[in-house]
Amino acid sequence: MKERNIISIDLKSFFASCECVDRKLDPFKVPLVVADTSRGKGATCLAVSPYLRNIGVDSRSKVFELPKNVKIIYAKPRMKLYETYSQKVIDIYKEFFSEEDIHIYSIDEVFIDATDYLKYYNKTDEELALTIMKTIKEKTGLTSTAGIGPNIFLAKVAMDIEAKHQKNCISKWTFDDIEKKLWNIEPISKIWGFGRNTEKKLKNLGIKKVKDINNYKKEFYTKRFGNVMGNDIWSKANGIDFTTIKDLNNRGREKSMSMSQILYRDYNTDEALLIIEEMNDMLNTKLKSKNLTTKLVYLGITYSRDLYKRFSESILLNVEEDNKDKLFETLKYLYNKNVEDLPIRKVAIAYSKLSNKKCTQLSLFDNNEIKTNEYHEIINKINEKFGNTSLLRASSLLSSSTIKNRERFKNML
Repeated sequence: MKERNIISIDLKSFFASCECVDRKLDPFKVPLVVADTSRGKGATCLAVSPYLRNIGVDSRSKVFELPKNVKIIYAKPRMKLYETYSQKVIDIYKEFFSEEDIHIYSIDEVFIDATDYLKYYNKTDEELALTIMKTIKEKTGLTSTAGIGPNIFLAKVAMDIEAKHQKNCISKWTFDDIEKKLWNIEPISKIWGFGRNTEKKLKNLGIKKVKDINNYKKEFYTKRFGNVMGNDIWSKANGIDFTTIKDLNNRGREKSMSMSQILYRDYNTDEALLIIEEMNDMLNTKLKSKNLTTKLVYLGITYSRDLYKRFSESILLNVEEDNKDKLFETLKYLYNKNVEDLPIRKVAIAYSKLSNKKCTQLSLFDNNEIKTNEYHEIINKINEKFGNTSLLRASSLLSSSTIKNRERFKNML
């Protein structure tokens, strides 16, 4: 595994800090909350200032849960303001690095491959990270934390777990830190890539800490969680991540097909998973009708309008795939890995890295895969001939299903 010098930088309490800086206030000294109070005391806080976080206030609190003995400053969310500050910070990164070595992970977080720049700047990776953070502070007033590692995963975990506790807000992990630092993290859901659903399933297997994952071989996890999720669990537990900044930046740029849906009301996590399954069915029909396979699967979730929050992630498959069930398994893995127990308003999925279908080698003794493919082909042909809702899953009869309405609306156009 080739070691890189990856720097992961996160802007502290970004939305709240932007509001403080815009008001010429110190985020570490004032109790500011970003929330739309016009929605009542049940409104969810979008962010709280570092001052409030330091006294134990949860950034996801409801307004009525905030401490009564603190005179709180409320700021209504202003996305244009946050986008302006985000762009200022991105411009700073571009002063130090080429765009191809920067991946914008979110509005307040970035991954940078600094490997080829250390000699140029005559600095260590820690010195370079500190220089960037000081520049951000001087030019925008925003503070940040940084994680450094030999790959993207370890840099991100170092930042999430340890950087905020360091005096200079920088933490560097190497492969030597895996056993003494990564393996002792508990609960597992604290780690980037391990959601609470995964944590629950691992707990049922007697696995509470990351080091417990290594009590079993990789095959133990692929059999129980599927190839994608099983490989990911085992690899992350051992600090393995072959993803490069180039990989992250190229995702979505290749020929792709996608589908998105704005939901007519806020959906809970179970209802939204049904929508993902239905959308996968429809997109898979399109994929097969063009005789294509995919090697990259994408999922994006946007939460309720008043939360201004979303996540998106894609995963590279080991082989080219067109099997509907396997692709849904991958989407479900991405969903369970990232989703929070918040109301959901928009869902998007995509297949990328498309290629013409070739002869696929199936297991010599596994007739189930052959039968499953034949079964899907029959359903696709019936739906192509008589309409996409001619044959539906039983779950599509639930009130939360949208597939019938989507087809009805499409036929009206």
